Parts: sequence; structure tokens; C-alpha cells
Amino acid sequence: MTKVMKTLTAAQAIIECLKKENVERVFCVPGESYLPVLDAFHDTPEIQVISARHEGGAAFMAEGYAKASLKPGVVMATRGVGAANLTIGVHTAYQDSTPMIVFLGQVHSKFRGREGFQEVDLDRFFQPITKWAVEVKDAERMPEIVEKAFRIAQTGRPGPVVISLPEDVLPKRADMYFGPRTMIPRPAPSTEEIKLVSSLLKESSRPLIIAGGGVKLAQAESLLQQFAEKNSLPVMAAFRRQDVFPNDHHLYTGHLGLGTNKNVLETVKEADVIIALGTRLSEVTTQDYSIITPDKKLIHIDIDYETIGKTVAPEIGIVADSKEALKHLNDLDIKETWKDWAKEKRNVFEKASTLTLDSTAVINKHVISILKEKLPENALITNDAGNFASWLHTYYSFTQEHTYVGPTSGAMGYGLPAALGAQLAKQDKTVVALSGDGGFMMTANELETAVRYNIPVISLVFNNNMYGTIRMHQEMHYPEKVVATDLGTVSFVQLAQSMGADGYLVRTAAEFSTALETALEKSVPAMIEILTEKEQIAAGSTIEQIRKNAMNNTSRRKKE
Repeated sequence: MTKVMKTLTAAQAIIECLKKENVERVFCVPGESYLPVLDAFHDTPEIQVISARHEGGAAFMAEGYAKASLKPGVVMATRGVGAANLTIGVHTAYQDSTPMIVFLGQVHSKFRGREGFQEVDLDRFFQPITKWAVEVKDAERMPEIVEKAFRIAQTGRPGPVVISLPEDVLPKRADMYFGPRTMIPRPAPSTEEIKLVSSLLKESSRPLIIAGGGVKLAQAESLLQQFAEKNSLPVMAAFRRQDVFPNDHHLYTGHLGLGTNKNVLETVKEADVIIALGTRLSEVTTQDYSIITPDKKLIHIDIDYETIGKTVAPEIGIVADSKEALKHLNDLDIKETWKDWAKEKRNVFEKASTLTLDSTAVINKHVISILKEKLPENALITNDAGNFASWLHTYYSFTQEHTYVGPTSGAMGYGLPAALGAQLAKQDKTVVALSGDGGFMMTANELETAVRYNIPVISLVFNNNMYGTIRMHQEMHYPEKVVATDLGTVSFVQLAQSMGADGYLVRTAAEFSTALETALEKSVPAMIEILTEKEQIAAGSTIEQIRKNAMNNTSRRKKE
């Protein structure tokens, strides 16, 4: 294809590349180091610029937007200080395999190496947590580098790319040559590889699929369901990828996350053949790399050759796009012998995830029950890091694809800004963010962003006045020695209202139900503060229980 030539400034060339890639929104905190880019956006009304309150929030918005839209998220910030602030979102995109393009202003080229104002060597700074980090030194190369950035961010295992923009390069005019829009390769497995998979499955008596984000990125959920149904294969979701397979399906057997019920984990321990599809088999998914033991035969299918065998050596490793792999796998004709085992494992999951409510049930359980009852089936949930999420992961049922956006990086402060990005990507959906009081305060300022742009997310804040996850680990390892985890009292309702959002304070299930109904009906930015007890620290444990177990274990070790 012949390249198109236009005479533009380097800043205008960036916008031209974004238009070619059909970018509709970018997120930022403005900075003087990239003013020519902002000026070019002023003349490009077809791309909406969302200005956040903090670069970390902007980066989380872009990451959440990318996860929900299945397109690259684009975020901009100024040199050193702004770049450092958005690092958390870049790291999240890197660990979560999320395509992201990051444009960072940089000091004038003549000032480099002289400790210029806010100078940081950005390409070296970001290299460990990006797929590619580069500085543009010649204006005429801007299209080449931005086009390459989009290609790298989206191909293979997706991830973030950082482009450093010296302020003297951006206003320079040059003849710019633009190529075609990025085409994403879709590698398929070979005939021989599919035959090997078939042979292993025919020898199996307890096979299991572990499905991850690669299935979601390939939009292959329906093909996965077809493959599972055709062969009666039980399916588990990798960490925070629960919407990859309908949770109410008779072949869904659980989520491999933090605090997963030990009986559900037995499904993996009992499996003799595991098909890991589009998952990197992370520390959390594999429960500290412990449950995929050498006696199991692993079939690892992933689009990135470096991912295969990185944590567990496979019997068969196949480099392939999840959709293309499933197309070929669906041609297999296997006479399964494991229907009863699959049914048994489904029963185990149902028992572990059954939500029982009585007068003694903690409010967290009631909240999840009410969300299941009142939210539309296609509602999209985001969550922050924290123990409050254990109730979501244990009891909420994701029945439709693209209804969950969560950080596998475990980043605090993620829930609210990711919800804003997801809502902008999916404006027809109800979007609800779940956060603890600790994580929410890290990006609470983005409520004002929601109000300013009228983004009608509903943010739930579980307030127990502490960093709950760390307190839990303190009690596990150093019982009764509480340090740095207690937090002060904050009126999140007043905070929300001061920024123009609706705020509701609830202490009971009935109050929460009423507040949620009102928020859903009004469809404006809203925050519901849910007062919870410190003692109820996780879905399966109280502080007293954890402390008692820790003391018993210490006592036992001393006797030994």
C-alpha cells in the first residue's frame, strides 16, 4: 500500500496517527511540555480529551477503557513528575496484558543531561514495565514511531508502549508519511499440534480448561463455550477473568483467585490434563505456582511464545491466537469419559459459591446479593484491590462476556478510574465500581472527573477504617501486633457531595437496596458508602479466627 504524505508538525502527526487507528478518546493531565499536542487536539473534535485530576487516575482510566473496548487505551502526561505519577497504570497494563499507548512530554533536547527541569530519562525509566519505550528525536519519524507503537502494543501479548516527546521536536514541521492501520496477526496452531492435543485428551480421565485474558482479547468466549460443551470439559477462570465463561453454566467450576475455596482448588489438583488457554499462569492463578504439579500434563496455548513455559513447563506448547486455536479445537471428535467428574466439580463450585443470608450475615454478603438481584445482566463491574473483593469473587455471578474489569496487578486506587474508562467505552452499560476505603481514597479525586464529564458510574465504598488486606496478613504472621493499618474517619458521603456527586451512607441491607435503586434510576455519578465491621475481614474469616489460627500454629511449631 502506498504511504500517504502530509506536511505537518510532529504534534499534528500524532493526532493523524490516532485518527487512523480510530481512537475516540484519550486521557490526560495537561502539561506545558506537550502543549503542541493539546493544541492539535483542540482542532480535532472527533477525539475527546478527558482531563483527569491525577496522572495515576488518567492511566487507570485508559487501562479500564482498553479492557472494556478491546482497543488500545491512550494516555498523556508531562515529563518526569507526571510520568512518575502514571507509572502505576503502566505497570497494571503490563501485568494485565492491556494494550496502551503512553505519550509523555520531555524536556528540550538541548537541556538533556544537564538536569533540566523535571528531567527523567523516560525511555530507560519505563523500559522494565513496557513492551517498548522510545524517545522521538526527529520530527519526520513521528508517524513511523507512533505506528510501530500501536503495532507493538496490540500484537503478541498486548501491553503498554511509552513514547517520550521532547518539547522542541513537537512544533517542528516536516513531510510526514503515513502507512495503513495496524493489522493484528492471528497465528493458528498446526495440524500436528492439534493431533497432539487430541491424543492427550483421549488418554485423560479428568481434563480441565483454565481460561484467561487471551480468550477475552480474541473475543473467543463463544468458541470456548462451544468447545467445552462439545466435549463436556470443565472450565475455570484465571485470576480476575471471571467473565471469560458464564458462571451459571453447568461446566463452569470456579475462579482461581485470592482466597479461592480449598474445595474448588481441588479441581485443579485432581485434574490430569490441563488446557491453559490465553493465560500466563500467574502466581495467583497457580496459587503460588503450587497447584499445577509435575504429574499433570499441561497444554499451554498462548499468542506469546515467551509466556509458554515461563512458569510451568508444558507437555505441549502452542503459539496461537485463542480464537484461531479454538476454531481448530472445535473440529476434534473426542469420546469423553469424564462427564461425571465434570458434574461433581460443578457441584463443588455451587456449594462453595452459594450465598446464604440470615440475620447474622455480614452486610457484604447482602450487598452482593442485592447487586445480583438489581443490576442488569450486562452490567459491568470494576474493583479495587482489597479484601472486600473476596465477597465479589466468591458470590457474584458473571453470566455475560465483557462484564468485568479488574486489576490482576492488584493495584489499589484502580476501581473508580477504571470504571470511568469502562463507562466511556461502554456507554450503554451500567458500570459499578467496588472499592475499600483505603484504595478509594487514593483516587477519590476522580469523582470530580466523573461529575465534570457526566460519567454516571456508581462507586461502592466498603468502609472499615483500615487497610484490611494488610491487617489480615499482620494477624496471620504477627497476631495482635497491629502497625500502620488503622485509618481515620472520613465521611465519604460529604466528600462525594462536595464534588457534585450523589452520596449515600448505608449501614443495613435495606438501606443499601434503596440507595442502589435510587442511583440506578438517577443515572448520575454516585457514591454509596457502606459501613462495615473490622472484625469481618474477609469472606471466609474473621480477625479473631485468623489470630487464633496463627497463635495455634506458633504454639505447634514451638512444641516441634
